[in-house]
Amino acid sequence: MTNIMESKEKGAVLSVMTTSFMVTFIGSATNLALPSIANDLSSSAIVLSWIVSGYILASAAFLLPMGRIADMVGRRKIYLTGVVLFTLFTFLCAVAWSNNAIILFRVLQGFSASMIYATGMAIISSVIPVRRRGRAMGLSVTATYVGLSLGPVLGGVMCQYLGWRSIFYFTALLGILSGAVALFRLRGEWAGARGESFDLMGCILYMAGLVMILYGFSSIYSAAGAKYLLITGCVVMAAFVFHEFKASEPLMDLQLFTRNVPFAFSNLAAMIHYSATFAVGFLISLYLQIVLGYSPRTAGFVLLAQPVVMALFSSTAGSLSDRIEPRIISSGGMGLSAFGLFNFIFLTGTTPVWLVIGNLMLIGMGFALFSSPNTNAIMASVDDRFYGVAASTVSTMRMIGMAVSMAIVTVLIALYVGDVGPATVHSSVILKSFRMAFTIFSILCVVGVFASLARGNIRKSYHD
Repeated sequence: MTNIMESKEKGAVLSVMTTSFMVTFIGSATNLALPSIANDLSSSAIVLSWIVSGYILASAAFLLPMGRIADMVGRRKIYLTGVVLFTLFTFLCAVAWSNNAIILFRVLQGFSASMIYATGMAIISSVIPVRRRGRAMGLSVTATYVGLSLGPVLGGVMCQYLGWRSIFYFTALLGILSGAVALFRLRGEWAGARGESFDLMGCILYMAGLVMILYGFSSIYSAAGAKYLLITGCVVMAAFVFHEFKASEPLMDLQLFTRNVPFAFSNLAAMIHYSATFAVGFLISLYLQIVLGYSPRTAGFVLLAQPVVMALFSSTAGSLSDRIEPRIISSGGMGLSAFGLFNFIFLTGTTPVWLVIGNLMLIGMGFALFSSPNTNAIMASVDDRFYGVAASTVSTMRMIGMAVSMAIVTVLIALYVGDVGPATVHSSVILKSFRMAFTIFSILCVVGVFASLARGNIRKSYHD
């Protein structure tokens, strides 16, 4: 029986690791391929932004509904469906014949990715006993960061020598492999809320409100009506909250936030941490290329310092959270991130590149120490019937944090640089906007440390 359970656990971890690598690889590689896509399809800057934003918005909007559906009908079913659809839409992205086609397929790719995001950690939580769960989650996070690390490097080589479409063909092959692993190695089915009804009205309100808020916030300086869309989104989201408290079987049980302190503050910490750190790669990429004059290839290798450290230490951090309170490890990790962000405030045109690399490694270590233990704390704080909702909630917090991080940078660049190309602006002006961004991010991260500490202890409730 022990051998069967061990095999079952290994199959679940291996399956989730393959999809974690796949969805993050295509994300980072696609960003690198955008100029080539623009040349091939005559894409405007707005079209390129929608190739990225469409995927993120679709993923964020469908995450929570897919988590709820997975809890009701079976997490393995939704997970396998997501892998199959993701592979299909990735292939269609590779053969896209127009801007409208690739945007549509990227939106559908984001929809299918939401099924994977919503169920991966939930499946691990369903299969792995609590006392060994941290290491399993750490392995999944490691695969995520390996995908982030290889995306710019491997994607750049493929894009240069084989064309941008090869990136999507390659990822589609990964999807076939991931589907085979899930089909043959992922045994069993888990549905903690089987037989319950689906909250359709809550789903509509949630998806509409979230999309309006994310799009309105990120476009507030580039679209005339964005602020009205943002306000409307807040009203719709307030209606969603009111509806959920009244619903007998809500899309999201908001008592998870009002009565479950570890769950609420762990999710808050995740959103704050991503809000403070996601735009680091974007800012440092511009710094290296525009201020220091490095080539894109060299800048890409410098930026590898952060995700490589994240990949190397995430599994260890997850294992530590099985023995030490997750709030201690993740709070310490966020503290390291805050220190690294603070150091970047003092960037100048003469800062040695080795200091930049060292600081990126410091932030990478902070991220590694934060992510796996924080996810472990979230999943350990809920009953198994809520695993799908909990997994999709933390993924949604990540997506919201990413959008907020880029929105902050967009606003600051608009205020300091204006509506011109950054290459035409004096480097001192660019550095001012960067310093303000890193100041805001540092403050956010310090606030996040307190949110992380406020979650309290969870290990006392662990059980096999």
